[in-house]
Amino acid sequence: MTAPTPTSAAAPAQQRPAPAGPREVYREALTTLAADDERVLCLDSDLGGLDTSFGARFPERYISTGIAEANLFTVSAGLAARGLRPYAHTMATFAATRAAEQLKLDIVGTGLPVRVVATHAGLSAAHFGSTHYCLEDLAVTRALHGLTVVVPADAREIGPALAALHELDGPSYLRLGRSATPPVHGEAVPPFRLGEAVTLRAGNDVTLVACGPLPVHFALVAADRLAEDGIAARVLQIHTLAPFDEAAVATAAAETAGLVTVEEHRPQGGLGDAVAQVVAAHAPRPVLRVAVTGPLPTLVDDHAGLLAATGVSAETVHGAALRALALAPPGAARQAPGRRDRP
Repeated sequence: MTAPTPTSAAAPAQQRPAPAGPREVYREALTTLAADDERVLCLDSDLGGLDTSFGARFPERYISTGIAEANLFTVSAGLAARGLRPYAHTMATFAATRAAEQLKLDIVGTGLPVRVVATHAGLSAAHFGSTHYCLEDLAVTRALHGLTVVVPADAREIGPALAALHELDGPSYLRLGRSATPPVHGEAVPPFRLGEAVTLRAGNDVTLVACGPLPVHFALVAADRLAEDGIAARVLQIHTLAPFDEAAVATAAAETAGLVTVEEHRPQGGLGDAVAQVVAAHAPRPVLRVAVTGPLPTLVDDHAGLLAATGVSAETVHGAALRALALAPPGAARQAPGRRDRP
């Protein structure tokens, strides 16, 4: 007797298709956008994949500059000056450091509508080693006045983010990782509005402010652990670093005992600094930062492994939240129903 063929729902995990990574989702979204807007151009720096996706469908609108990021940005600015909508693609470390002068002068300095799409951000290029890590780009891009900076939290948010950025008349920087990460949004992605934080969990004890795929995931896992301790953690997802939602952070500072920031970046210049600036101006609350600290490991590891080795994990977020509560001024937090007293 022949055994029945398993249905797709019952198929072993190893037979199911792997979740799409951010690059694949982005390429599909860009191709869809180009089908609706003939001004869209794709400029590529030999990343691989754009030539066989966008380039195959719109060969007359695909331009490869090769591995020459300064040229990539200057050419993109020239095309934008002619009324086109260029999307310039390179790895984040090359966008924010190797071609920083062209980003500053040719794109941001002119206010031209170039969309810089920076992949392999943070430690997501773990397999390439330290030359391809990017832990400074948010400090650079936040400092460039007039540049919109967006970091989607999962693949489902990429399409809405791209659609919002496409409507801008000025320059923008879209920060993406490399491989698939756990989804933080359900099938119904919250409305994407540039410059507005998203509340993923309600809570009035402590606030976890997170930016980027794995940091947001870690914040949600930590919030669940805190709930088991009777602590109600508010989770704010920041998908737009510039312009920054100061109102949401100021409200969280006023309504909770302390804040913990979580990011895939160095502590200097990124999300932690943005939050600390707001809190310092509005409410006396402790702000603890979970970010990539210390020297980078010399051994090649996977993405999550490198983050854990450099201080970014759900465990470190959980511990930082407990420390923030212990440092809070008396009466800063609201008493949550059923919450156990802290020592």
